[in-house]
Amino acid sequence: MIDIANILLIVLAVIVLTVCVLWFVVPLATGLPWVPSHEKRIRKALQMAGLQPGERLYDLGAGDGRVLVIAAREFGAFAVGIEISPVHCLIAWFRALFCGMNRQISIRCSSFFSTRIEEADVVFAYVTPGYASRLRPFLERQLKNGAQVVTLSAEIEGWQPDDIDSSELVFLYHMPPTSGSIATYLSAKVIK
Repeated sequence: MIDIANILLIVLAVIVLTVCVLWFVVPLATGLPWVPSHEKRIRKALQMAGLQPGERLYDLGAGDGRVLVIAAREFGAFAVGIEISPVHCLIAWFRALFCGMNRQISIRCSSFFSTRIEEADVVFAYVTPGYASRLRPFLERQLKNGAQVVTLSAEIEGWQPDDIDSSELVFLYHMPPTSGSIATYLSAKVIK
């Protein structure tokens, strides 16, 4: 005879295993591993962008929602997270709810390449260099003039940053972007 406690234990183990697999497999299958941003880097990126109360921030690959909560709580922004992993979306939603920021935060479970972001004042992206190059035409098509893009760890090839924080490896761009690279940015700094 099968014991109810053993059945419940097996069901719980299957649920935990499924969540763990989805936590890592879905992001890896899309090409971007889940790597959380450190709060210091997030704050630096949002400060560089000059995020203001009431502005709309889009976090492409929102993960567990930490960027969204900081943007809403500390900067007064309306934050929209785009995340492909349903498990991460659920965690981000709970984080927003428990922080009392659920009225300023929206989570969309989809690929950011299939999302409309033209309302964005600031776009935050922690991506690999390969994804940054794929992101470039998407941003150029969708973002309005004056919108800003902040990336962590990866520059957007073909765009000259407006500012760089080399200690936190944060790159800031304004739309429409200036053609160039880190080299043209650095040479412009030296000339000044």
